[in-house]
Amino acid sequence: MTSASETPTLLRGEIRSLTGLRIVAAMWVVCFHFMFTPGDAYTRFWEPLRPLVQTGALGVDLFYVLSGFVITLTYLDKLGPRPGVRASVAFWWARICRIWPVYALVTTAFGVWLLYKRTQVTDGFLAYQLEQPHLTFWAYLEQLAMVQLWHRPFFDGSSFVGPAWSISAEWAAYVAFPLLVLVLFRLRNAPAVVHGLLAVACMVPFAVVCWTTGDPYYPWSWLARIGLGFLSGAFTCMAVRRVRLTAGVDRWASVVAVVAVVEILVGLWWGFWRGQGGAEYGGVVVVFFPVLVGALALSRRGLSRALSTGPMVHGGRISYSLYLLHVPVFEIFWTNMGWNPRIAPGSALGTLAIPHVLLLTVLLAHLVYRYVEEPSRVWLRGRGPGRWVRAERVPRRVVEEGTAGPPTTPARVPEAPAAVTAPPEDTAAGDVGRSAARQGS
Repeated sequence: MTSASETPTLLRGEIRSLTGLRIVAAMWVVCFHFMFTPGDAYTRFWEPLRPLVQTGALGVDLFYVLSGFVITLTYLDKLGPRPGVRASVAFWWARICRIWPVYALVTTAFGVWLLYKRTQVTDGFLAYQLEQPHLTFWAYLEQLAMVQLWHRPFFDGSSFVGPAWSISAEWAAYVAFPLLVLVLFRLRNAPAVVHGLLAVACMVPFAVVCWTTGDPYYPWSWLARIGLGFLSGAFTCMAVRRVRLTAGVDRWASVVAVVAVVEILVGLWWGFWRGQGGAEYGGVVVVFFPVLVGALALSRRGLSRALSTGPMVHGGRISYSLYLLHVPVFEIFWTNMGWNPRIAPGSALGTLAIPHVLLLTVLLAHLVYRYVEEPSRVWLRGRGPGRWVRAERVPRRVVEEGTAGPPTTPARVPEAPAAVTAPPEDTAAGDVGRSAARQGS
């Protein structure tokens, strides 16, 4: 065990395995939404993986756990000892710098697309959501402020970009964090096992609803998802902080990480079997998310090593941009499949284009991260409340955090890591619209 103020060496640098885990969560969400692409040219290839792909909305809940972990890791000792307006504002500004630029860009650009589409269709079907978003200036301002979800019991139609609802939810968690961290800090001396049990317990309500009903979407369920998921990540972090990293811990943690992944996969296939592909009983696997995150944070071998490779870490850094961009790209492509006979479902050109569109989202995410997200974050951090944060020379790259976020931040500095809003969740008409809108992370 470590002392209350001691942080294991591993946690003072980059937890690359958790950064790599972000791209796994993001691609889980992306593939779920891509499943709704019109036509069945590639159905036989992904059909064997349907139990996994169909539950991609759970990637958002994994993002929430990651977000709670990294935010707590970064700010527990900085904001926890005493309340402070100046420190809280600096924290909120750091989060805005991290998540707002790309969010505002994608929301604005896709809003323009929806306005254009409204001039081309007569059926009122604009976004691939069950409930259509309101194309009003007030709705746009709400989304720019990231508060569009706060007064809604359901997230359907809350945002131009389906998955953006989870960004609004995560922003609510950030707003509340300066108060939450005061409580967490005073619980920091509890044994690791207590924190670990609390982390798993936070995910039990969602799992119970999935087990009993197969439908975890009820009024204000989004609030329970972000609140309990974020808190689960926070307790996971506090448990990890209380464990001294040794060769034995490293070895056992790597085993636990693999077992957690196996249990998640078994649970997803069981849920698919129980619901005959219709309900979401597989959501019970969320209880293993904090176990997986904690185990990866404590290990360097096995699964952690695989997630820590260069491509996986870079994928984690671009995951936030990917999370926000993929649905707009998909929806524009789907719309044009209906407008242009040359790329209609089942056509030779359309069938050829489908996998390229999937690859295009990854390329665009890289470009947006490289030329928009990271430069904007750096520029904004030096302005406004960002000037209150004492400059400190630290490694440039660290673990990412949030619903589906990008850049990395050392856990030892006052600067915030990535955000997600992720993960986190959505996508295409009819049932697609429901799944898309409510699962768009």
